[in-house]
Amino acid sequence: MTAPFRCATASLGRADRLAGTASTVRAFLLVEHPGPWGADVLRDSRLPDGLGPGLAAAARSAKVRVLLIRRHGRRPSGDGTRIFAAYAEPAAPWTETALLDGPADVLDLDLAALGAGRSPGLTAYDDSLLCVCTHGRHDACCAERGRPVAAAVAAAHPDQAWEVSHIGGDRFAANLLVLPHGLYYGALDPPAAVSVSGSHLTGQLDLDRLRGRSGLSMPVQAAEIALRRQLGETREGAVRFLGRSTDGAVTVARFDVAGTGWDVEVHTGHEEQGERLTCGVERLSRMPRHDVLRIGRADSRPA
Repeated sequence: MTAPFRCATASLGRADRLAGTASTVRAFLLVEHPGPWGADVLRDSRLPDGLGPGLAAAARSAKVRVLLIRRHGRRPSGDGTRIFAAYAEPAAPWTETALLDGPADVLDLDLAALGAGRSPGLTAYDDSLLCVCTHGRHDACCAERGRPVAAAVAAAHPDQAWEVSHIGGDRFAANLLVLPHGLYYGALDPPAAVSVSGSHLTGQLDLDRLRGRSGLSMPVQAAEIALRRQLGETREGAVRFLGRSTDGAVTVARFDVAGTGWDVEVHTGHEEQGERLTCGVERLSRMPRHDVLRIGRADSRPA
């Protein structure tokens, strides 16, 4: 009997590049819902009547990414519905939280403020959120690879660990989203996930597993990782994004590292051959790729 196709296994076999593949999102709303989660998380997850469509429409208008979260084992975190609002601005990310009486109260939130990077009026939250995608109804790899990773992260860091619905990049399962920094890590197994999580909580990035920073465009994500690798710089806040310029398929991203400006030139194209990028879709798609052309100290011209 032929084994079913698994996109993460195929991705590992191809040695797909991780750098520059994080979803581009700044504003996140995380809503606790123990599950089950349907394929479309707001439409199919047995939320109170009207909540899914209403929240989807409001979030779409405000440019906010809504994710469902739960503790490992689907145990409630407490009485009520825990929510987090996170804004992954690269220079100054932040998180706020609240405990609502029930999920329907989410519709009262000021999502327009969150989408614009302003406080929606919740309570400041200073810890990190370690969110492992386990959304098996969306993609089989997210469950098969994500659940063991979620269990390991929850055992190591129970206060920060959450399971999360689809965050993008099924072929890189298991995926970890770290908020509020918007850091996406991929191709994790349990030991690697515990290591990555522990490193982040001490202010360090794992460049081998890092997909990118969601508050930046994909070419700039790739540029930041390439610059960090060249400089051997893993401290989370040590590389500061200053700006970018684009000319066709070429992006020049400018960063500051300890007072020195750096330009990273990246060409964005696509792989020549199409591949199946998720378990449930047989259509072939060409993967984007970001090739670093040059890394050098910045001159006096603005990026």
